[in-house]
Amino acid sequence: MNMLEKIQSHLEHLSKSERKVAEVILASPGSAIHASITLLARDAEVSEPTVNRFCHRLETKGFPDFKLRLAQSLAHGTPYVSRNIDEHDSAETYSSKIFESSMAGLEQARKSLDVNAINRAVDLLTQSKKIAFFGLGASAAVAYDAMNKFFRFNVPVIYSDDIVMQRMCCINSTESDVIVLISHTGRTKNLVELAQLARGNDATVLAITSPGSPLAREASLALTLDVPEDTDIYMPMVSRLAQLTLIDVLATGFTLRRGAPFRDNLKRVKAALKESRFEKETQAAPPTRS
Repeated sequence: MNMLEKIQSHLEHLSKSERKVAEVILASPGSAIHASITLLARDAEVSEPTVNRFCHRLETKGFPDFKLRLAQSLAHGTPYVSRNIDEHDSAETYSSKIFESSMAGLEQARKSLDVNAINRAVDLLTQSKKIAFFGLGASAAVAYDAMNKFFRFNVPVIYSDDIVMQRMCCINSTESDVIVLISHTGRTKNLVELAQLARGNDATVLAITSPGSPLAREASLALTLDVPEDTDIYMPMVSRLAQLTLIDVLATGFTLRRGAPFRDNLKRVKAALKESRFEKETQAAPPTRS
Protein backbone atom coordinates (compact mmCIF):
# COMPACT_ATOMS: atom_id res chain seq x y z
CA MET A 1 0.00 0.00 0.00
CA ASN A 2 1.51 3.32 -1.02
CA MET A 3 1.14 6.48 1.07
CA LEU A 4 -1.89 7.86 -0.80
CA GLU A 5 -3.73 4.54 -0.39
CA LYS A 6 -2.74 4.51 3.27
CA ILE A 7 -4.19 7.99 3.84
CA GLN A 8 -7.46 6.92 2.17
CA SER A 9 -7.71 3.81 4.33
CA HIS A 10 -7.10 5.80 7.53
CA LEU A 11 -9.60 8.58 6.84
CA GLU A 12 -12.42 7.24 9.02
CA HIS A 13 -10.04 6.67 11.93
CA LEU A 14 -8.58 10.19 11.97
CA SER A 15 -9.62 12.98 14.29
CA LYS A 16 -11.48 15.94 12.80
CA SER A 17 -8.35 18.10 12.62
CA GLU A 18 -6.18 15.26 11.26
CA ARG A 19 -8.79 14.61 8.58
CA LYS A 20 -8.41 18.23 7.44
CA VAL A 21 -4.70 17.57 6.88
CA ALA A 22 -5.50 14.40 4.94
CA GLU A 23 -8.01 16.18 2.72
CA VAL A 24 -5.55 18.95 1.82
CA ILE A 25 -2.90 16.36 0.91
CA LEU A 26 -5.30 14.20 -1.12
CA ALA A 27 -6.56 17.28 -2.98
CA SER A 28 -3.04 18.19 -4.13
CA PRO A 29 -0.38 15.61 -3.18
CA GLY A 30 2.14 17.16 -5.58
CA SER A 31 1.96 20.46 -3.69
CA ALA A 32 2.14 18.70 -0.32
CA ILE A 33 5.55 17.15 -0.99
CA HIS A 34 7.00 20.62 -1.60
CA ALA A 35 5.20 22.37 1.29
CA SER A 36 6.72 23.22 4.65
CA ILE A 37 4.93 22.00 7.78
CA THR A 38 3.91 25.61 8.47
CA LEU A 39 2.35 26.01 5.04
CA LEU A 40 0.53 22.67 5.21
CA ALA A 41 -0.85 23.49 8.68
CA ARG A 42 -2.07 26.86 7.42
CA ASP A 43 -3.78 25.35 4.36
CA ALA A 44 -5.51 22.76 6.54
CA GLU A 45 -6.36 25.38 9.20
CA VAL A 46 -4.77 23.30 11.95
CA SER A 47 -1.68 23.58 14.18
CA GLU A 48 1.78 22.23 13.32
CA PRO A 49 1.59 19.64 16.16
CA THR A 50 -1.59 18.34 14.49
CA VAL A 51 0.34 17.80 11.24
CA ASN A 52 3.01 15.92 13.18
CA ARG A 53 0.37 13.74 14.88
CA PHE A 54 -1.11 12.99 11.47
CA CYS A 55 2.32 11.91 10.19
CA HIS A 56 2.87 9.61 13.16
CA ARG A 57 -0.64 8.19 12.70
CA LEU A 58 0.50 7.15 9.20
CA GLU A 59 3.41 5.27 10.82
CA THR A 60 6.13 7.66 9.66
CA LYS A 61 8.87 9.19 11.80
CA GLY A 62 7.67 12.77 11.30
CA PHE A 63 6.91 15.30 8.61
CA PRO A 64 10.17 14.96 6.57
CA ASP A 65 9.81 11.16 6.53
CA PHE A 66 6.13 11.49 5.55
CA LYS A 67 7.00 13.79 2.63
CA LEU A 68 9.68 11.39 1.43
CA ARG A 69 7.25 8.46 1.44
CA LEU A 70 4.56 10.53 -0.23
CA ALA A 71 7.04 11.53 -2.95
CA GLN A 72 7.91 7.88 -3.49
CA SER A 73 4.21 7.09 -3.92
CA LEU A 74 3.79 9.81 -6.54
CA ALA A 75 6.93 9.32 -8.58
CA HIS A 76 7.53 6.26 -10.69
CA GLY A 77 10.83 7.87 -11.62
CA THR A 78 12.97 7.86 -14.71
CA PRO A 79 15.17 4.73 -14.70
CA TYR A 80 18.90 5.38 -14.22
CA VAL A 81 18.25 9.02 -13.29
CA SER A 82 16.15 9.55 -10.13
CA ARG A 83 13.04 7.98 -8.68
CA ASN A 84 11.59 11.46 -8.10
CA ILE A 85 12.01 12.75 -11.63
CA ASP A 86 9.43 12.42 -14.40
CA GLU A 87 10.32 12.35 -18.08
CA HIS A 88 8.85 15.78 -18.90
CA ASP A 89 9.76 17.73 -15.75
CA SER A 90 10.91 21.30 -16.34
CA ALA A 91 14.24 22.57 -15.00
CA GLU A 92 12.39 24.34 -12.19
CA THR A 93 10.45 21.19 -11.28
CA TYR A 94 13.30 18.69 -11.27
CA SER A 95 15.57 21.13 -9.42
CA SER A 96 12.95 21.56 -6.71
CA LYS A 97 12.33 17.81 -6.51
CA ILE A 98 16.02 16.96 -6.13
CA PHE A 99 16.55 19.50 -3.34
CA GLU A 100 13.37 18.43 -1.51
CA SER A 101 14.27 14.76 -1.81
CA SER A 102 17.83 15.42 -0.61
CA MET A 103 16.72 17.37 2.45
CA ALA A 104 14.09 14.80 3.40
CA GLY A 105 16.54 11.94 2.84
CA LEU A 106 19.24 13.57 4.97
CA GLU A 107 16.74 14.15 7.76
CA GLN A 108 15.73 10.50 7.71
CA ALA A 109 19.40 9.44 7.71
CA ARG A 110 20.07 11.72 10.69
CA LYS A 111 17.24 10.21 12.69
CA SER A 112 18.40 6.68 11.92
CA LEU A 113 21.97 7.26 13.16
CA ASP A 114 23.12 5.40 16.27
CA VAL A 115 24.92 8.05 18.36
CA ASN A 116 26.63 5.37 20.46
CA ALA A 117 28.04 3.81 17.29
CA ILE A 118 29.27 7.26 16.18
CA ASN A 119 31.03 7.73 19.50
CA ARG A 120 32.64 4.28 19.27
CA ALA A 121 33.75 4.94 15.68
CA VAL A 122 35.45 8.19 16.72
CA ASP A 123 37.24 6.26 19.50
CA LEU A 124 38.52 3.69 17.00
CA LEU A 125 39.68 6.34 14.53
CA THR A 126 41.53 8.44 17.12
CA GLN A 127 43.30 5.35 18.51
CA SER A 128 44.38 3.99 15.12
CA LYS A 129 47.93 4.04 13.74
CA LYS A 130 46.73 4.01 10.14
CA ILE A 131 43.38 4.62 8.43
CA ALA A 132 42.30 3.40 4.98
CA PHE A 133 39.20 4.60 3.13
CA PHE A 134 37.87 2.35 0.38
CA GLY A 135 34.80 2.42 -1.82
CA LEU A 136 33.88 1.53 -5.40
CA GLY A 137 31.78 3.40 -7.95
CA ALA A 138 29.96 6.39 -6.45
CA SER A 139 31.23 5.48 -2.97
CA ALA A 140 34.84 5.83 -4.18
CA ALA A 141 34.25 9.58 -4.44
CA VAL A 142 33.10 9.59 -0.81
CA ALA A 143 36.19 7.62 0.24
CA TYR A 144 38.36 10.17 -1.56
CA ASP A 145 36.64 13.02 0.26
CA ALA A 146 37.26 11.21 3.57
CA MET A 147 40.96 10.82 2.73
CA ASN A 148 41.17 14.52 1.88
CA LYS A 149 39.74 15.45 5.29
CA PHE A 150 41.68 12.97 7.43
CA PHE A 151 44.96 13.48 5.57
CA ARG A 152 45.46 16.79 7.40
CA PHE A 153 45.01 15.11 10.80
CA ASN A 154 48.65 14.02 11.13
CA VAL A 155 47.83 10.30 10.90
CA PRO A 156 48.80 7.98 7.99
CA VAL A 157 45.85 7.74 5.59
CA ILE A 158 45.42 5.48 2.56
CA TYR A 159 42.93 5.78 -0.28
CA SER A 160 42.59 3.82 -3.50
CA ASP A 161 39.77 2.97 -5.90
CA ASP A 162 41.80 0.08 -7.35
CA ILE A 163 40.56 -3.25 -6.00
CA VAL A 164 44.03 -4.86 -6.26
CA MET A 165 45.58 -2.08 -4.15
CA GLN A 166 42.67 -2.32 -1.72
CA ARG A 167 43.19 -6.08 -1.33
CA MET A 168 46.94 -5.67 -0.74
CA CYS A 169 46.29 -3.04 1.91
CA CYS A 170 43.85 -5.31 3.74
CA ILE A 171 46.19 -8.31 3.46
CA ASN A 172 48.98 -6.22 5.01
CA SER A 173 46.81 -4.59 7.69
CA THR A 174 47.41 -5.03 11.42
CA GLU A 175 45.42 -4.78 14.63
CA SER A 176 46.31 -1.08 14.95
CA ASP A 177 44.71 -0.22 11.57
CA VAL A 178 41.17 0.92 10.82
CA ILE A 179 39.78 0.03 7.40
CA VAL A 180 36.74 2.16 6.49
CA LEU A 181 34.60 0.52 3.79
CA ILE A 182 31.86 2.59 2.16
CA SER A 183 28.94 1.06 0.26
CA HIS A 184 25.31 2.18 0.16
CA THR A 185 23.93 -1.27 -0.71
CA GLY A 186 26.47 -3.20 1.34
CA ARG A 187 26.11 -5.97 -1.24
CA THR A 188 29.27 -5.32 -3.30
CA LYS A 189 31.13 -8.64 -3.18
CA ASN A 190 34.60 -7.09 -3.41
CA LEU A 191 34.01 -4.89 -0.36
CA VAL A 192 32.63 -7.77 1.68
CA GLU A 193 35.76 -9.75 0.79
CA LEU A 194 37.93 -6.78 1.84
CA ALA A 195 36.21 -6.77 5.23
CA GLN A 196 36.95 -10.48 5.65
CA LEU A 197 40.61 -10.03 4.65
CA ALA A 198 41.13 -7.12 7.05
CA ARG A 199 39.43 -8.81 9.96
CA GLY A 200 41.50 -11.92 9.26
CA ASN A 201 44.53 -9.75 10.11
CA ASP A 202 42.85 -8.39 13.26
CA ALA A 203 42.35 -4.93 11.74
CA THR A 204 39.23 -3.00 12.71
CA VAL A 205 36.68 -2.73 9.91
CA LEU A 206 34.37 0.27 10.05
CA ALA A 207 31.52 0.06 7.50
CA ILE A 208 29.36 2.94 6.30
CA THR A 209 26.46 1.11 4.74
CA SER A 210 22.79 0.10 4.89
CA PRO A 211 21.39 -1.76 7.93
CA GLY A 212 21.26 -5.54 7.69
CA SER A 213 23.55 -5.68 4.66
CA PRO A 214 26.29 -8.34 4.17
CA LEU A 215 28.94 -5.65 4.65
CA ALA A 216 27.34 -4.51 7.91
CA ARG A 217 27.44 -8.10 9.17
CA GLU A 218 31.13 -8.53 8.30
CA ALA A 219 32.27 -5.24 9.87
CA SER A 220 33.71 -4.79 13.34
CA LEU A 221 31.41 -1.77 13.64
CA ALA A 222 28.75 -0.63 11.17
CA LEU A 223 27.49 2.94 10.88
CA THR A 224 24.22 2.33 9.09
CA LEU A 225 22.33 4.93 7.06
CA ASP A 226 18.64 4.33 6.41
CA VAL A 227 18.35 6.01 3.01
CA PRO A 228 15.47 4.74 0.80
CA GLU A 229 17.28 4.96 -2.54
CA ASP A 230 17.49 2.01 -4.92
CA THR A 231 20.89 2.54 -6.54
CA ASP A 232 20.45 -0.68 -8.53
CA ILE A 233 18.02 1.30 -10.71
CA TYR A 234 18.63 5.00 -10.05
CA MET A 235 21.68 7.25 -10.04
CA PRO A 236 23.12 7.56 -6.48
CA MET A 237 22.08 10.93 -5.08
CA VAL A 238 20.75 11.12 -1.52
CA SER A 239 22.78 8.09 -0.40
CA ARG A 240 25.99 9.78 -1.51
CA LEU A 241 25.07 13.01 0.31
CA ALA A 242 24.31 11.05 3.48
CA GLN A 243 27.68 9.29 3.30
CA LEU A 244 29.53 12.60 2.80
CA THR A 245 27.70 14.14 5.75
CA LEU A 246 28.58 11.17 7.95
CA ILE A 247 32.26 11.59 6.99
CA ASP A 248 31.98 15.23 8.16
CA VAL A 249 30.51 13.99 11.46
CA LEU A 250 33.42 11.58 11.99
CA ALA A 251 36.03 14.19 11.04
CA THR A 252 34.49 16.67 13.48
CA GLY A 253 34.41 14.09 16.26
CA PHE A 254 38.04 13.18 15.54
CA THR A 255 39.09 16.84 15.78
CA LEU A 256 37.23 17.44 19.04
CA ARG A 257 38.49 14.21 20.62
CA ARG A 258 42.13 15.07 19.89
CA GLY A 259 41.81 18.38 21.79
CA ALA A 260 43.16 21.93 21.50
CA PRO A 261 46.84 21.08 20.76
CA PHE A 262 45.70 19.02 17.76
CA ARG A 263 43.63 21.93 16.46
CA ASP A 264 46.79 24.06 16.55
CA ASN A 265 48.24 21.63 14.00
CA LEU A 266 45.15 22.09 11.83
CA LYS A 267 45.68 25.83 12.05
CA ARG A 268 49.22 25.40 10.66
CA VAL A 269 47.88 23.23 7.81
CA LYS A 270 45.30 25.89 6.97
CA ALA A 271 47.98 28.59 7.01
CA ALA A 272 50.13 26.54 4.60
CA LEU A 273 47.20 26.02 2.23
CA LYS A 274 46.43 29.73 2.27
CA GLU A 275 49.65 30.44 0.38
CA SER A 276 48.34 28.45 -2.60
CA ARG A 277 45.31 30.70 -3.09
CA PHE A 278 44.70 34.19 -4.33
CA GLU A 279 43.47 36.64 -1.74
CA LYS A 280 39.73 37.23 -1.59
CA GLU A 281 38.67 40.20 -3.61
CA THR A 282 36.88 42.84 -1.60
CA GLN A 283 33.82 44.37 -3.21
CA ALA A 284 34.00 48.09 -3.72
CA ALA A 285 31.44 50.09 -1.80
CA PRO A 286 28.61 51.48 -3.97
CA PRO A 287 28.99 55.16 -4.79
CA THR A 288 27.13 57.50 -2.49
CA ARG A 289 24.56 59.83 -3.92
CA SER A 290 25.06 63.53 -3.32
